[in-house]
Amino acid sequence: MAVQKVMVTGGAGYVGSALVPKLLNHGYDVRVLDLFIYGDDVFPGAGDHPGLELIRGDIRDQELLRKSLPGCDAVIHLACISNDPSFELDPDLGKSINYDAFAPLVDIAKSSGVKRFIYASSSSVYGIKEEKNVTEDLPLLPLTDYSKYKALCEEVLLEKRSPGFVVLILRPSTVCGYSPRLRLDLTVNILTNHAVNNRRITVFGGQQMRPNIHIKDMAQVYIKSLEWPDAAIDGKIFNVGYDNFTVAEIAEKVRGVIGDEIEIVTTPTDDNRSYHVSSAKIKSELGFVAEHSVEEAIHDLAASFQAGKIPNPMTDARYYNIKTMQKVNLR
Repeated sequence: MAVQKVMVTGGAGYVGSALVPKLLNHGYDVRVLDLFIYGDDVFPGAGDHPGLELIRGDIRDQELLRKSLPGCDAVIHLACISNDPSFELDPDLGKSINYDAFAPLVDIAKSSGVKRFIYASSSSVYGIKEEKNVTEDLPLLPLTDYSKYKALCEEVLLEKRSPGFVVLILRPSTVCGYSPRLRLDLTVNILTNHAVNNRRITVFGGQQMRPNIHIKDMAQVYIKSLEWPDAAIDGKIFNVGYDNFTVAEIAEKVRGVIGDEIEIVTTPTDDNRSYHVSSAKIKSELGFVAEHSVEEAIHDLAASFQAGKIPNPMTDARYYNIKTMQKVNLR
């Protein structure tokens, strides 16, 4: 069955604000379900598109889901309390959104006629591994509640897979680069922001490995996820990344793009989370290869700063998940 209408939960977020215009450009009708806590104007140039429907609401609202999901052929589920610090602000709230709401969402999607459900998990579900390349067949050892509930949702979704209800799990690397709903609390984006605006980068630790993917590639994966044949993706799990670098290596790449005069200061840290993730499976089975580098993400961010597209980058809470979460009440 060809997909015509897509529900994107969390579609006004960091990845969603880059994805939704691409979906519209590819001819899909898009229904966005989001709380819009980071702002309303996140689809510049596409906000009045006839194929775009915006629904302000909560994925925990099952009655809203029953009204919103009928007519959708596919769901791309991005909505969550994203990253460990934001989750840890209120673990019960995080669980209610990231885990408790998940099974009802899947059930209602299925009963509403949705044929394809794409879940954005996380490469953090692996925990710290000794293996040189972390592949999809390795056991999951999540270190935090955020990653634990991501892993548990994977189990839920696979259990609900059935004929006519195709499920796909993606484990993205850390996304980087500019989007209209920008996050400046992700490794590449943090370091670029400080290099451009402080002319100084502080690296905490530095030897932790981080897999990365440009936001343009991440959006493209979701586009392709609507196009790949059912048999190629049903019940499958894929890592999605570009390359793995230490935080210290990322800092050097930022300095290489922004300017050699940028100072890099290294300080100890207790955060030893390290992920070295292989994306060989999605290349071999589906032919997907990320095309945009970390350096390109740095260039894109620098150009956006210079163009005045990111006002008050150090102080505006909308660029920082944890600062925004501290200001809003989602109870």
